[in-house]
Amino acid sequence: MEFQEVVRRRRMVRRYDPDRPVPDDVLARCLDNAVRAPSAGFSQGWDFLVLRTDDERDRFWAATTEPGEEPDPWLSGIQAAPVLILCLSHKDAYLDRYAQPDKGWTDRSESHWPVPYWDIDTGMAGLLVLLTAVDAGLGSLFFGVPADRHPAVHEALEIPATRSIVGVVSIGYAVPGPKSPSLRRHRRTGAEVSHWGRFGQQ
Repeated sequence: MEFQEVVRRRRMVRRYDPDRPVPDDVLARCLDNAVRAPSAGFSQGWDFLVLRTDDERDRFWAATTEPGEEPDPWLSGIQAAPVLILCLSHKDAYLDRYAQPDKGWTDRSESHWPVPYWDIDTGMAGLLVLLTAVDAGLGSLFFGVPADRHPAVHEALEIPATRSIVGVVSIGYAVPGPKSPSLRRHRRTGAEVSHWGRFGQQ
């Protein structure tokens, strides 16, 4: 598939066929492409926790929902995804890397960082996973974990405290479903969001 076609076809898919597993080679390609994302100082402060068995996914969903909670259509659609990939950032990898002699900082202070590049870079890696899934003819979605559920997910999946959950990518074969009401919003064009020379100049 041509790159422009992959970009045009990318959608946030919220309903999956639970009986069609993601091929191993596609999953491997998603992860191989993820590490091609840019990372400040080539710190590569990311990890990807792949959940693809019923037990693994059940532990994730149990940690992110209330006991006995009936899933709404949005949640039940996502819960059918055969693969979940938790995108985890590793802040210490960046603080350590930029305290090395070739980077010029002599300490690990977070004050050097105007934004958390460990999270940004991990998010860009997640986007490469999304695009790779589209290129393979699958659907995918990037979604967040509620802040108050992060400790439970860490415990349920034995994620080290040094890793932060940036988001989760669900992957599978899409099935038809109602379109998100958000799609009624106008997609801003490149011309509308571009400023030339100074902000506000079209």
